[in-house]
Amino acid sequence: MKENKRALVISGGGSKGAFAGGVAKFLIKDKKYDYDLILGTSTGSLMVIHLALEKIDELEYLYANIKQRSIFSNNPFFVKKVHGVQVVGVRHLNTIWNFINRRKTFGESKNLRRFIKRNLKRSYFDEVKKSKKEVIVTVSNLTSNEVEYKSINDYSYEDYCDWIWGSCNYVPFMSLLKKNNFEYADGGFGCLVPIKKAIERGATEVDVIILETEVEHLSRMPSTSPFSLLSTVIEFMLDQVEQQNIAIGKLEAKRNNVKLNLYYTPTVLTTNSLIFNKKLMKRWWKQGYEYAKSKDLVKMNELK
Repeated sequence: MKENKRALVISGGGSKGAFAGGVAKFLIKDKKYDYDLILGTSTGSLMVIHLALEKIDELEYLYANIKQRSIFSNNPFFVKKVHGVQVVGVRHLNTIWNFINRRKTFGESKNLRRFIKRNLKRSYFDEVKKSKKEVIVTVSNLTSNEVEYKSINDYSYEDYCDWIWGSCNYVPFMSLLKKNNFEYADGGFGCLVPIKKAIERGATEVDVIILETEVEHLSRMPSTSPFSLLSTVIEFMLDQVEQQNIAIGKLEAKRNNVKLNLYYTPTVLTTNSLIFNKKLMKRWWKQGYEYAKSKDLVKMNELK
Protein backbone atom coordinates (compact mmCIF):
# COMPACT_ATOMS: atom_id res chain seq x y z
CA MET A 1 0.00 0.00 0.00
CA LYS A 2 1.25 3.47 -0.93
CA GLU A 3 2.40 5.54 2.05
CA ASN A 4 0.31 8.66 2.73
CA LYS A 5 2.30 11.79 1.91
CA ARG A 6 0.84 15.28 2.19
CA ALA A 7 2.22 18.18 0.13
CA LEU A 8 1.71 21.93 0.10
CA VAL A 9 2.15 23.82 -3.18
CA ILE A 10 2.33 27.63 -3.30
CA SER A 11 2.16 29.42 -6.64
CA GLY A 12 4.00 32.54 -7.66
CA GLY A 13 2.38 35.93 -7.15
CA GLY A 14 4.77 38.55 -5.77
CA SER A 15 3.17 40.63 -3.02
CA LYS A 16 0.09 38.37 -3.15
CA GLY A 17 2.19 35.83 -1.28
CA ALA A 18 0.77 37.47 1.86
CA PHE A 19 -2.60 35.86 1.03
CA ALA A 20 -0.88 32.47 0.66
CA GLY A 21 0.69 32.97 4.07
CA GLY A 22 -2.72 33.45 5.65
CA VAL A 23 -4.06 30.27 4.03
CA ALA A 24 -0.96 28.33 5.11
CA LYS A 25 -1.36 29.65 8.65
CA PHE A 26 -4.84 28.13 8.87
CA LEU A 27 -3.75 24.81 7.36
CA ILE A 28 -0.71 24.40 9.61
CA LYS A 29 -1.75 26.05 12.89
CA ASP A 30 -5.50 25.40 12.93
CA LYS A 31 -5.84 22.18 10.93
CA LYS A 32 -2.51 20.85 12.24
CA TYR A 33 -1.48 19.50 8.84
CA ASP A 34 2.02 18.08 8.90
CA TYR A 35 3.51 18.42 5.43
CA ASP A 36 6.08 15.94 4.15
CA LEU A 37 6.72 18.03 1.06
CA ILE A 38 6.45 21.79 0.43
CA LEU A 39 6.97 23.26 -3.05
CA GLY A 40 7.09 26.95 -3.93
CA THR A 41 7.46 29.08 -7.01
CA SER A 42 8.61 32.72 -6.90
CA THR A 43 7.02 34.28 -3.78
CA GLY A 44 6.12 30.74 -2.73
CA SER A 45 9.82 29.85 -2.61
CA LEU A 46 10.36 32.57 0.02
CA MET A 47 7.96 30.76 2.36
CA VAL A 48 8.89 27.08 2.12
CA ILE A 49 11.56 26.88 4.85
CA HIS A 50 9.62 28.93 7.41
CA LEU A 51 6.52 26.83 6.72
CA ALA A 52 8.46 23.57 7.04
CA LEU A 53 9.57 24.71 10.51
CA GLU A 54 6.09 26.07 11.31
CA LYS A 55 7.53 29.53 11.99
CA ILE A 56 4.26 31.11 10.90
CA ASP A 57 4.35 34.19 13.14
CA GLU A 58 7.85 35.07 11.96
CA LEU A 59 6.80 34.67 8.33
CA GLU A 60 3.75 36.86 8.92
CA TYR A 61 5.96 39.57 10.40
CA LEU A 62 8.23 39.46 7.34
CA TYR A 63 5.37 39.77 4.87
CA ALA A 64 3.72 42.52 6.93
CA ASN A 65 6.89 44.63 6.93
CA ILE A 66 8.45 44.09 3.52
CA LYS A 67 8.90 47.25 1.43
CA GLN A 68 9.93 48.12 -2.12
CA ARG A 69 13.45 48.80 -0.93
CA SER A 70 13.55 45.35 0.70
CA ILE A 71 13.35 43.97 -2.85
CA PHE A 72 14.89 46.45 -5.26
CA SER A 73 18.40 47.87 -5.24
CA ASN A 74 17.36 49.72 -8.41
CA ASN A 75 13.59 50.04 -8.56
CA PRO A 76 12.16 50.47 -12.09
CA PHE A 77 8.72 51.42 -10.74
CA PHE A 78 7.11 54.30 -8.90
CA VAL A 79 3.62 54.51 -7.39
CA LYS A 80 1.56 57.68 -7.15
CA LYS A 81 -2.06 58.46 -6.44
CA VAL A 82 -4.16 60.05 -9.16
CA HIS A 83 -7.68 61.04 -8.06
CA GLY A 84 -7.36 58.64 -5.12
CA VAL A 85 -6.30 55.69 -7.30
CA GLN A 86 -2.81 54.15 -7.22
CA VAL A 87 -1.06 54.42 -10.58
CA VAL A 88 2.17 52.54 -11.35
CA GLY A 89 4.72 54.20 -13.58
CA VAL A 90 8.28 53.56 -14.75
CA ARG A 91 11.37 55.34 -13.40
CA HIS A 92 13.03 55.94 -16.76
CA LEU A 93 16.24 57.31 -15.22
CA ASN A 94 16.68 54.12 -13.21
CA THR A 95 16.28 51.95 -16.27
CA ILE A 96 18.65 54.14 -18.29
CA TRP A 97 21.21 53.83 -15.48
CA ASN A 98 21.02 50.04 -15.80
CA PHE A 99 21.59 50.26 -19.54
CA ILE A 100 24.56 52.61 -19.07
CA ASN A 101 26.06 50.02 -16.71
CA ARG A 102 25.53 47.30 -19.34
CA ARG A 103 23.05 45.37 -17.23
CA LYS A 104 20.49 43.17 -18.91
CA THR A 105 17.40 44.14 -16.91
CA PHE A 106 15.39 47.29 -16.23
CA GLY A 107 15.76 46.95 -12.47
CA GLU A 108 17.95 45.17 -9.90
CA SER A 109 16.80 43.04 -6.96
CA LYS A 110 20.06 42.59 -5.06
CA ASN A 111 18.35 43.82 -1.89
CA LEU A 112 16.09 40.77 -2.07
CA ARG A 113 19.15 38.47 -2.04
CA ARG A 114 20.33 40.22 1.15
CA PHE A 115 16.80 40.01 2.60
CA ILE A 116 16.72 36.25 1.99
CA LYS A 117 20.07 35.63 3.67
CA ARG A 118 19.23 37.91 6.60
CA ASN A 119 15.89 36.22 7.35
CA LEU A 120 16.58 32.67 6.22
CA LYS A 121 19.02 31.77 8.96
CA ARG A 122 21.59 29.04 8.38
CA SER A 123 20.23 27.25 11.46
CA TYR A 124 16.77 27.12 9.79
CA PHE A 125 18.31 25.64 6.66
CA ASP A 126 20.21 23.02 8.66
CA GLU A 127 17.15 22.11 10.72
CA VAL A 128 14.99 21.46 7.66
CA LYS A 129 17.77 19.55 5.94
CA LYS A 130 18.11 17.22 8.95
CA SER A 131 14.35 16.67 9.15
CA LYS A 132 12.24 14.23 7.14
CA LYS A 133 10.56 17.13 5.35
CA GLU A 134 11.59 18.12 1.85
CA VAL A 135 11.28 21.61 0.40
CA ILE A 136 11.61 22.36 -3.30
CA VAL A 137 11.76 25.63 -5.24
CA THR A 138 11.41 26.11 -9.00
CA VAL A 139 13.66 28.10 -11.30
CA SER A 140 13.55 28.71 -15.04
CA ASN A 141 16.84 27.92 -16.77
CA LEU A 142 16.79 30.35 -19.70
CA THR A 143 20.01 28.95 -21.14
CA SER A 144 18.91 25.31 -21.39
CA ASN A 145 15.23 26.24 -21.90
CA GLU A 146 13.85 24.08 -19.07
CA VAL A 147 12.35 24.26 -15.60
CA GLU A 148 14.52 23.01 -12.74
CA TYR A 149 13.31 21.88 -9.32
CA LYS A 150 15.78 22.51 -6.51
CA SER A 151 15.48 20.32 -3.41
CA ILE A 152 17.04 21.53 -0.18
CA ASN A 153 18.59 18.07 0.19
CA ASP A 154 20.91 18.65 -2.77
CA TYR A 155 22.50 22.02 -1.98
CA SER A 156 24.52 24.05 0.47
CA TYR A 157 23.08 27.02 2.36
CA GLU A 158 24.60 29.64 0.03
CA ASP A 159 23.45 27.78 -3.08
CA TYR A 160 19.93 27.44 -1.78
CA CYS A 161 19.70 31.14 -1.00
CA ASP A 162 20.66 31.70 -4.65
CA TRP A 163 17.97 29.32 -5.91
CA ILE A 164 15.28 31.00 -3.81
CA TRP A 165 16.41 34.39 -5.10
CA GLY A 166 16.48 33.13 -8.68
CA SER A 167 12.98 31.70 -8.32
CA CYS A 168 11.71 35.19 -7.34
CA ASN A 169 13.50 37.21 -10.03
CA TYR A 170 10.78 38.46 -12.35
CA VAL A 171 12.98 39.48 -15.27
CA PRO A 172 13.38 41.86 -17.03
CA PHE A 173 12.23 43.99 -14.05
CA MET A 174 14.44 42.20 -11.53
CA SER A 175 17.95 40.73 -11.55
CA LEU A 176 19.08 37.80 -13.68
CA LEU A 177 20.74 34.99 -11.71
CA LYS A 178 23.94 33.76 -13.35
CA LYS A 179 25.07 30.44 -11.87
CA ASN A 180 27.14 27.52 -13.17
CA ASN A 181 27.38 29.23 -16.59
CA PHE A 182 23.58 29.34 -16.89
CA GLU A 183 21.09 32.21 -16.67
CA TYR A 184 18.12 31.71 -14.37
CA ALA A 185 14.88 33.63 -13.85
CA ASP A 186 11.53 33.39 -12.07
CA GLY A 187 10.33 29.80 -11.77
CA GLY A 188 6.85 30.96 -12.75
CA PHE A 189 7.93 31.47 -16.36
CA GLY A 190 8.04 27.69 -16.71
CA CYS A 191 5.99 26.29 -13.82
CA LEU A 192 3.86 28.66 -11.79
CA VAL A 193 1.97 25.93 -9.89
CA PRO A 194 4.13 22.78 -9.50
CA ILE A 195 1.32 20.32 -8.73
CA LYS A 196 2.68 17.67 -11.09
CA LYS A 197 6.09 17.71 -9.41
CA ALA A 198 4.46 17.17 -5.99
CA ILE A 199 2.67 14.10 -7.36
CA GLU A 200 5.87 12.82 -9.00
CA ARG A 201 7.54 13.10 -5.59
CA GLY A 202 4.96 10.75 -4.13
CA ALA A 203 2.29 13.06 -2.70
CA THR A 204 -1.06 11.35 -2.04
CA GLU A 205 -2.87 14.57 -1.04
CA VAL A 206 -1.92 18.08 -2.15
CA ASP A 207 -3.07 21.45 -0.81
CA VAL A 208 -2.56 24.02 -3.56
CA ILE A 209 -2.58 27.79 -2.97
CA ILE A 210 -3.15 29.62 -6.26
CA LEU A 211 -2.70 33.39 -6.14
CA GLU A 212 -5.29 34.16 -8.79
CA THR A 213 -9.06 33.97 -8.95
CA GLU A 214 -10.57 30.72 -10.22
CA VAL A 215 -12.57 32.59 -12.86
CA GLU A 216 -11.01 35.48 -14.77
CA HIS A 217 -12.41 38.78 -13.45
CA LEU A 218 -9.79 41.13 -14.82
CA SER A 219 -9.85 43.43 -17.84
CA ARG A 220 -6.46 45.11 -18.03
CA MET A 221 -6.14 48.82 -18.70
CA PRO A 222 -4.69 49.91 -22.07
CA SER A 223 -0.89 50.08 -22.14
CA THR A 224 0.58 53.54 -21.68
CA SER A 225 4.23 52.81 -22.56
CA PRO A 226 6.48 50.04 -23.93
CA PHE A 227 7.20 49.04 -20.31
CA SER A 228 3.54 48.65 -19.34
CA LEU A 229 2.91 46.75 -22.59
CA LEU A 230 5.78 44.38 -21.79
CA SER A 231 4.41 43.83 -18.29
CA THR A 232 0.94 43.11 -19.70
CA VAL A 233 2.35 40.61 -22.22
CA ILE A 234 4.31 38.78 -19.48
CA GLU A 235 1.26 38.69 -17.21
CA PHE A 236 -0.81 37.27 -20.06
CA MET A 237 1.75 34.51 -20.70
CA LEU A 238 1.96 33.67 -16.99
CA ASP A 239 -1.83 33.33 -16.86
CA GLN A 240 -1.62 30.75 -19.65
CA VAL A 241 1.21 28.90 -17.89
CA GLU A 242 -0.80 28.83 -14.68
CA GLN A 243 -3.92 27.45 -16.36
CA GLN A 244 -1.84 24.78 -18.09
CA ASN A 245 -0.08 23.82 -14.84
CA ILE A 246 -3.42 23.43 -13.04
CA ALA A 247 -4.99 21.42 -15.89
CA ILE A 248 -1.99 19.07 -16.05
CA GLY A 249 -1.95 18.81 -12.25
CA LYS A 250 -5.62 17.81 -12.18
CA LEU A 251 -5.02 15.13 -14.83
CA GLU A 252 -2.02 13.75 -12.94
CA ALA A 253 -3.99 13.73 -9.71
CA LYS A 254 -6.87 11.81 -11.32
CA ARG A 255 -4.51 9.31 -12.92
CA ASN A 256 -2.63 8.68 -9.68
CA ASN A 257 -5.66 8.84 -7.36
CA VAL A 258 -4.27 11.92 -5.57
CA LYS A 259 -6.61 14.26 -3.70
CA LEU A 260 -6.28 17.95 -4.63
CA ASN A 261 -7.49 20.80 -2.42
CA LEU A 262 -7.37 24.08 -4.36
CA TYR A 263 -7.34 27.49 -2.66
CA TYR A 264 -7.81 30.39 -5.10
CA THR A 265 -8.03 34.06 -4.15
CA PRO A 266 -11.75 34.96 -3.97
CA THR A 267 -11.14 38.42 -5.48
CA VAL A 268 -8.51 40.17 -7.60
CA LEU A 269 -5.96 41.40 -5.06
CA THR A 270 -3.80 43.60 -7.30
CA THR A 271 -2.96 44.26 -10.94
CA ASN A 272 0.76 44.70 -10.21
CA SER A 273 2.21 42.13 -7.79
CA LEU A 274 5.65 43.80 -7.90
CA ILE A 275 4.34 46.68 -5.77
CA PHE A 276 4.77 45.83 -2.08
CA ASN A 277 2.33 47.81 0.08
CA LYS A 278 2.57 46.93 3.78
CA LYS A 279 -1.01 47.87 4.64
CA LEU A 280 -2.45 45.86 1.77
CA MET A 281 -0.28 42.85 2.50
CA LYS A 282 -1.34 42.80 6.14
CA ARG A 283 -4.95 42.83 4.93
CA TRP A 284 -4.31 40.04 2.39
CA TRP A 285 -2.72 37.82 5.04
CA LYS A 286 -5.83 38.17 7.19
CA GLN A 287 -8.07 37.60 4.15
CA GLY A 288 -6.17 34.42 3.28
CA TYR A 289 -6.63 33.06 6.79
CA GLU A 290 -10.34 33.92 6.92
CA TYR A 291 -10.94 32.54 3.43
CA ALA A 292 -9.32 29.18 4.27
CA LYS A 293 -11.27 29.05 7.52
CA SER A 294 -14.60 29.73 5.80
CA LYS A 295 -13.87 27.22 3.04
CA ASP A 296 -13.10 24.55 5.64
CA LEU A 297 -16.34 25.35 7.46
CA VAL A 298 -18.33 24.89 4.23
CA LYS A 299 -16.61 21.56 3.63
CA MET A 300 -17.38 20.38 7.16
CA ASN A 301 -21.06 21.32 6.77
CA GLU A 302 -21.24 19.41 3.49
CA LEU A 303 -19.92 16.29 5.20
CA LYS A 304 -22.58 16.42 7.93
